Amino acid sequence: MIPVHLTLLGTGDAIGTPKVGCACETCTRARSEGRQRLRTSLLLEHEGKHLLIDTSPDLRAQLLGAGSPHIDAVIWTHGHYDHFVGYNEFYRVQSMPPVYAAPPVIAYCRTHLHFLRYDEHPVPVAEPFDLFGLRFTLFEVTHPPIYACGVAIEYNGAKIVHTGDTNPHIPETSLGIMQDPDLLLVDAIVPGGITIDKHMNTGDARVLARQLGASEYRCVHMSHLIPWDCPHTGLDGETFLF
Repeated sequence: MIPVHLTLLGTGDAIGTPKVGCACETCTRARSEGRQRLRTSLLLEHEGKHLLIDTSPDLRAQLLGAGSPHIDAVIWTHGHYDHFVGYNEFYRVQSMPPVYAAPPVIAYCRTHLHFLRYDEHPVPVAEPFDLFGLRFTLFEVTHPPIYACGVAIEYNGAKIVHTGDTNPHIPETSLGIMQDPDLLLVDAIVPGGITIDKHMNTGDARVLARQLGASEYRCVHMSHLIPWDCPHTGLDGETFLF
């Protein structure tokens, strides 16, 4: 079987790290060491096909850093700008890739990208669909006040789960879809002890990973408040094979 390559194109929140104008320890170290967290986006490669989960505002830099792959399809998790507006970067670069997302996400993003022509594929949540030999399942999460989804990816007995943006109150049906991942990519915007009503913190991420029986997990969608040496944090450019 040909393995699937997964690359974390970005692991940051809507602001990114370093934050513009910030002199905190994390941002200062980022500038001095050339580190960064671009906005969260994932790249999957299988049998010569490339698929993006979310198209961040940093997409041009992310694709250049990944070797300028031709993108064959996109999955959107929700309609916040840091997860879809980078789709504009395909203009005059390649044909606009088809987009797959839950119907409310497709409808919302279309209102902002009405000037572009692209193929839309509304996908019902909790119903698996296949692309490029991979099986995907969208599931609802809780990211008030906007409708949002995560996505499970399965191939050859392996399973990766990306929570998307969510707080800890994930619906039971979704938790069932998420169960027993080999790798969990989990929203963790701030350190444990800080509560933000529409996101998880690193403590919540640890609890969810244990609840789901994840073999391994990485925090994504992280703010500059999370130090570079925090355990289980994803790194821009980190790759996985499954």
